[in-house]
Amino acid sequence: MRLRSVFRVRRAEAGRGLPARVRRWPGDRRSCAGARARGRGGASVSAADGATRAPGSGRARADERAAPGAREGAGTVEFCGLRLAHRVINGSGTFDVVAARAVFGAALDERFPFAAYVSKTITLEPRAGNPPPRLWEAAQGLINSIGLPNKGLEAYMDEDVPALASLTTEVPAGPAAGTSRVAVPLVTNVMGSTAEELVELVDACHERAEISAVELNVSCPNVKTGLDIGADPVLLEHVVRATRERTSKPLVVKLTPNAADVPACARAAQAGGADAVSLINTLRAMALTPPARGERRHPWLGGGTGGLSGPALRTVALAQVAAVAESVSVPVIGMGGVENTAHARDLIDAGAALVAVGTENFRDPAAAARIARDLAETGL
Repeated sequence: MRLRSVFRVRRAEAGRGLPARVRRWPGDRRSCAGARARGRGGASVSAADGATRAPGSGRARADERAAPGAREGAGTVEFCGLRLAHRVINGSGTFDVVAARAVFGAALDERFPFAAYVSKTITLEPRAGNPPPRLWEAAQGLINSIGLPNKGLEAYMDEDVPALASLTTEVPAGPAAGTSRVAVPLVTNVMGSTAEELVELVDACHERAEISAVELNVSCPNVKTGLDIGADPVLLEHVVRATRERTSKPLVVKLTPNAADVPACARAAQAGGADAVSLINTLRAMALTPPARGERRHPWLGGGTGGLSGPALRTVALAQVAAVAESVSVPVIGMGGVENTAHARDLIDAGAALVAVGTENFRDPAAAARIARDLAETGL
C-alpha cells in the first residue's frame, strides 16, 4: 500500500496540505419541472410554476414538463423545478465547503464549481464513524470505510445550513455567461436506520427554507441498514412513500449498485414518489493486510469492508445509468469515476440529466468547474 498517497488524499479530504497547483482556483436530460409537492396540506404544488393540484392528482403530466434537461434562455438548466447554472454537482461527502474555504478563501465563493451542493450524509444523532484505518488506495480508485461520521441533525441545521445556503455560482453558457450568478441549491443527504428515522429527517429538512431538496441515502455499503433498504424494492418503495408524504421539496433517492436488480429498485423509488434517482454509489470492496510469515491476513480497513470509488467504477456506472434511465421516467443523476468532460458526456449520453463528481474532487478540487464549462461550451 502506498501510504504517502493515502495521506495526501486524507489531507485533501480535510482541506489541508493541498499542493500549490490546486490552490489556484481556475480562471482568476431529463427534467422534473413538475416535481410533486404533496402531503402536509393535502394539495399538490408544482415546484416549477406553483400551480396547485387537487389531492391525489399526482405528478404533472409529461406534456406539462420542460423538455428533458432543457437549457433556459439565460443558459441555466432546469432540474426538478430548480434553476441550476449547469449540469455538474458534487457527490455527497466528497467536497467539504468549510475546509475548502480555509484553503481557497474568497476564490471558492467567486467560482464555486457545483451547480447544486449535496451535503455529506446527515443522521438524527451524531456519528463517530468507523474505526481507523478508513482509506485504502486501490489501483484504479479508492476504498473508503468512513462510516458516515457527522455532527447529527440538530448541529447540522444550526451550524452548517446557514453557511451552505449562501452559495452562488456563475452561469457558464448563454448570453449571460460569466456575468450572471445564480444561487446554488442546497441538497441535504440524509440516512436513517428505519423508515421512521428517515421521515423525521425529511420532516426537518422540509421546515428549513434554505434546503432546496432532499437526497435519501439508501445505498451506503458501510452501514448495513442502508444497504438492506436500497436493495429491496418492496422495502424501498415503502420508505420512499413514507418520506414523500412529508415534503413538497424535490426528493432524490440515491440507489445502491450492489442490488440484484438496480432498475427494479429505481422503479420502486419512482413508484414511492421520488422526483429523481442518483447512481451509482460505491461498490463493496475489501483490502487485506500485507502478507507476513506465520500470520493470518485480515481486513485492513477498520470497518472490515468498504466502498470502492473512482475510475474503476466508470464502466459499471455507465451500464447502470443507462439501464435505469430506460426503466424510469424521472430524471437520473449519474456518477461514478468521472474525472473529465468526456466521462461526464458519456453519462449524459447514457441518459443522465446531471452528473456528479466525487473522488476526483480529492485529487483536483477544480475538476468540476472545468467539466461544467466544457459541457456548456458544447451546448449541454
